[in-house]
Parts: sequence; structure tokens; C-alpha cells
Amino acid sequence: MDVIEWMRDSDPALRWQVERDLAGEPEEVWRATRARVPTEGFGARLLALQDADGQWAGGAFFPADFRDGEDGQPWTATTWSLKSLREWGVDASVLGDTAQRLDRNSRWEYEDLPYWGGEVDCCINGWTIANGAWLGADVSGIADWFLEHRMDDGGWNCDWVDGSTVSSFHSTLNALVGILAYEKATGASPELREARLGAQEYLLRRRLLNRLSTGEVVGRWVTAYAYPTRWRYTALRAIDYFLEANEFDGAEPDPRMAAAVEAVRAKRQPDGTWLQETHYPGREWFAVDVPPGEPSKWVTFTATRALRTWDLQRA
Repeated sequence: MDVIEWMRDSDPALRWQVERDLAGEPEEVWRATRARVPTEGFGARLLALQDADGQWAGGAFFPADFRDGEDGQPWTATTWSLKSLREWGVDASVLGDTAQRLDRNSRWEYEDLPYWGGEVDCCINGWTIANGAWLGADVSGIADWFLEHRMDDGGWNCDWVDGSTVSSFHSTLNALVGILAYEKATGASPELREARLGAQEYLLRRRLLNRLSTGEVVGRWVTAYAYPTRWRYTALRAIDYFLEANEFDGAEPDPRMAAAVEAVRAKRQPDGTWLQETHYPGREWFAVDVPPGEPSKWVTFTATRALRTWDLQRA
């Protein structure tokens, strides 16, 4: 099987990325495919579900009709929908005045806080700073929030509100992804850049895999790859982030990433694909990938790109 052609035969949200990053197509080819995302397939379907007030499912992080007791976290509300559209490559202009409508109409479920001011959860703020920078909203207050809420060990933890004083793999990576997106879109203060690099060091000291105290793998979830990734940390997500950050910073790949890279490489199937290993439960608008146990085009794309980039940078 030609794995690249197999991945390329997909929704425009994935196809343009395969064309750009793996197939080596000219810019005019992948840009033409990317321009189709808002009008075809996943992107068009999700855009059509937007409410008149700018939200999705009537809520900021949870749908308006959410009640405790559902199976898993619902993935349909505004923050999750914006995250998907941004990651699929939808141009911000397609969403028109969405940033302004959310500023007027959307409040966080936690204490009715204003949407672009952020929440108290590090992961939520990571997605919001990235979404806001993409849509042109003023999210500088969230950038300052990250400086104020960084842990002494270098990262972040969403459970700081419950008294946690040590960082979390999940929270730190989600914060890093958001901060990098903000930095690339708007620039950043020296203090925010220093915080990002320090948080990267938090993960690198743990080789993206291990507890610092014992050297053991932090959990089985660290090498269970899936798409959509939701909020979960995996070695593959971390490698993908670090390679993007290296390109932005003009830095060489850190050798402490090597074990995580090999953990990803070890999951490659004989036919060159990677499997969907899990599915995070919860209400969703529609499926965008295969069930667990089947070869995943999204996971295969991310893993193939990560290994190719790592090998090229190391060479």
C-alpha cells in the first residue's frame, strides 16, 4: 500500500496537510485543497452547526443542555469546535465576526467569566489563547495569566485550584501548544517566551515519558495514540509540539526526545500505518476518524510527519 496516497484520499481537512508536509506538492496545490475545508466535508459540517450568537451547542465549554452523569466529556461546545476548525486549517476570515459575537454572548460556565478573558483551567486557557490569536481577539490577559500561574517546577496544572503544587503532563502540554500558537500569531513578551522554554524543559527532563522521581513511564496513556486528541497528553502529541517549536525557535531536536520518538516508531504497523488505539468517550457532532483497532489516517499522518521531521533534523 502507498501510505501517503492512502492518507491523501481523505477529507480536505487532512488532505491538504498530507499534500504540504508529506507529498511535497507545490504550494498552489495544497492551498487549493485547504481552501476547500470550509465548503466541503468536516469543516463545512461544523461551520453549519454554529449558533447565531457565535457559539456552538449554546455553551462555552459545555453544551447548554449538559447535565452531570453523561458518559464522558461532551466535545460539541464552542471551545472544542473552534479548536477543530483552527487545527483543520480554516482561515479565520471565514468565521467573520465570530470573535466579536463571542465577546458579547459567551460566558464560561465557571463563575460566568467573559469568554476571551479565559477561565481558571490551564488547558481551557491554552485552547482559548490559541483560538483567540487565530480569530484576532485580545487574549493578552490569558498570556499574563499563564505567567502568574506557572508552578515552581516549570509547568502548569489544571488542579492548582484544588491545591496542586506540581505540574501535570497534560496541562503543561496543552498550555505550551496554546502559548506557541499565540507567540507565532502575535509575538510574545520575553517573560512569556522564557516561561514557554522553561515548561519545555519540564517535559524534556522527563524525556516526554517518565516520572522524574522513579524514571518509570508516567502512565499507559502516554503511548496510546488517538485522534481526535482532545486534552490527553501522548508522546506523539509532545513530539509534534516540540518539532514545531524547534522550527519556530531555530533549535535542534533535543536528544532527550529520542526514547519518545522510538516509542512512536515501535507502534508502526508492518504496512506503514498506525492504529487508532482508543476513543475518548463523550458527545460529539460527528466522527472524524475510525474506531479503535483500525488504521487511522490522522494518527498515521502525525506519526509519519513526526518521524520524518525528527530524522531530517537529526541528520
